[in-house]
Amino acid sequence: MTVRPCLPWPDKRLKTRAEEVDEITDEIRAIWDDMIDTMEAMPGVGLAAPQIGVMLRLAVVDGSTERGRAVRLANPEILHSSIELREHDEASPNLPGVSAKIKRPRAVTVRFVNEQGMVDRRDFVGIEATSVQHQIDHLNGRMYFDNLSKVKRDMLLRKAKKLG
Repeated sequence: MTVRPCLPWPDKRLKTRAEEVDEITDEIRAIWDDMIDTMEAMPGVGLAAPQIGVMLRLAVVDGSTERGRAVRLANPEILHSSIELREHDEASPNLPGVSAKIKRPRAVTVRFVNEQGMVDRRDFVGIEATSVQHQIDHLNGRMYFDNLSKVKRDMLLRKAKKLG
């Protein structure tokens, strides 16, 4: 089990778009394994590779109650989002101690490359839909608080700075 440290905000890598994954190799599978170990140690329901300083479009999501059912995604892309929104309290190990309520589509259809190297498509609903959208934001160099108004974002960052 390898738990990797998460980058502290405002590390510039957290604001940088991650690179596409060309092929699924043993090295990519090992990164996914470390990401799952790191996610479980938080504990969290998802993790994107840039959060641990790996600038590749890799993510893991596991919203199951029993755990151990992580979905490994490379190059995830949202194909469809539900009109219905769901509000959820979101946070990040990159900026510990603070969180914010974010509204996102309740369900999304995502195309990604799976651990066998095949293009896959999956519907995510509820907490897993929120998590996969959150991880894709990370892959695009965005944090959850980038979805807030400037006033709310500034308040959250000030609070985080006080806690830090």
